[in-house]
Amino acid sequence: MVKQKASVALAGALLLLLQGSAFAQPDMSALPPGYLARDQLPDSLALLPPPPEPGSAAFARDEEVSRETTVPPESERWKQAASDADLHPPHIFQAFSCALGFTPDAKATPALYRLLGRMAIDVGLSTYKAKNHYQRTRPFVAHEGRTCFPPDEAMLRKDGSYPSGHSALGWGWALVLTEIDPQRDDAILQRGRDFGVSRMVCNAHWASDVDAGRQIAAATVARLHADPAFTADLAAARTEIAAIANRHDASCPVSAPVPAD
Repeated sequence: MVKQKASVALAGALLLLLQGSAFAQPDMSALPPGYLARDQLPDSLALLPPPPEPGSAAFARDEEVSRETTVPPESERWKQAASDADLHPPHIFQAFSCALGFTPDAKATPALYRLLGRMAIDVGLSTYKAKNHYQRTRPFVAHEGRTCFPPDEAMLRKDGSYPSGHSALGWGWALVLTEIDPQRDDAILQRGRDFGVSRMVCNAHWASDVDAGRQIAAATVARLHADPAFTADLAAARTEIAAIANRHDASCPVSAPVPAD
């Protein structure tokens, strides 16, 4: 039972995106619907290779990137990573505010708000099969350190690190938002990338976890495009954004450090 609860921890947090209620570690049956049925979700266990083995060259890269993304606690980049770790609404909807030029809102942009919330369930759940199977230890546990977001640490100790659900969410949203607002695609994609880098800065994920999260996000977004309800909301969100006046420019700062591949 503990393992099952840990495996849906991210999805449980994403439940807040739709309900706005306190997180109570729901089981799968308690989650609201995304766009896809459970059997329509990409199979992360089938699509992803196993995470790097300790002692391998790939794991050495994970350790190197972990060192490269280390920043002083309470630095501005650390604070940004902590902000990106917090999935509670309405806070999470501010993640792409600079890139978009506005903050998605349930009243002002209901179609976009619904789109981001529902697809978050699909993207989050698409990671759990591999998470459950591998139950990879997170870097802050392996290094006996801390994360940038203490409220999540007890849960993260029980939740598999591979693939990164937060990174999947950030990249999935970025991919869809570039379709809705292609004039701001570079700023949106930079923000989606940095959202994943925040997981390494936070000491919550390895680089290979983040890479795998982006792969599963792309697979989920591709599958979502075959769903009529998703494509209808996508079209409605484009209309909403086109009607927003006085949006600020998208000259957002890039959140360093961004390790080289």
